Amino acid sequence: MSSLAKSKIFAVIALGILLYGFVIPTVGFHGALEKVERGKVESLSDSTYSLWNFYNKGRYFSNATPEEAKGDLKKMIDEAAELGMASTPLWSVSLEAPNYPKEAFPQGIPVFFHFDGFSGEVHEMNTINHYIGMDPMERGGPYERVLAPYALVFTAFLMFLFILYDKKILSLFMLIPAALPVIFIGLYSYWLYWFGHNMHDYGAFKIKPFMPTVFGDGKVAQFVTHSYPTTGFWLLVAISLFSLLAILSRSKANKVAN
Repeated sequence: MSSLAKSKIFAVIALGILLYGFVIPTVGFHGALEKVERGKVESLSDSTYSLWNFYNKGRYFSNATPEEAKGDLKKMIDEAAELGMASTPLWSVSLEAPNYPKEAFPQGIPVFFHFDGFSGEVHEMNTINHYIGMDPMERGGPYERVLAPYALVFTAFLMFLFILYDKKILSLFMLIPAALPVIFIGLYSYWLYWFGHNMHDYGAFKIKPFMPTVFGDGKVAQFVTHSYPTTGFWLLVAISLFSLLAILSRSKANKVAN
């Protein structure tokens, strides 16, 4: 098989992962949560319900969600349950404390970060944040979350061009999907720093500015924290690896052609 053919195959695999894990669920559910919050549920399409239900199979739902409603968007809306995003979660953070018994919260208080929002025990985490004088999670990455669907579609379009055409400059465009894990880690670390260094006096428990744990286990006040990558991040790593392989194969093909 020629290096040119290999470059296209690697790019197709990377594009397929990006579309399945991020573009389709992010674009398909774009704006739906805002409609629910504004009480405009009737404007949600059947495809929105189907897409959310499909992507949320087997995911974590808030401890307050009725068992029979978990994974069913319509029932969760009827129960006013806490809704998360449809896209694949990238990072998981959980807190453990004596006042959250293992029987009720076996995974602690977990929240999950997505390109376009959050899921998990977001309300409970915001309560904890308020307790220590930290802003609610929604203050983080406001522009990034709004732009995420457009940025993902744009990235997918560049990858599509790389597959269709053999121009050398298109290899530079493939560096964008190749850099996705680094881009996410950079943005995630920045916002953790921002949260930890913009504390408020209204917190019942006063703590000094600090850098929350990006990766691994840590401690904040009386809480033990766990911060680790989850499914979506490993998909980003796969996208990055296949994108790099596509770039290298295309470079080899160009050398042979010359």
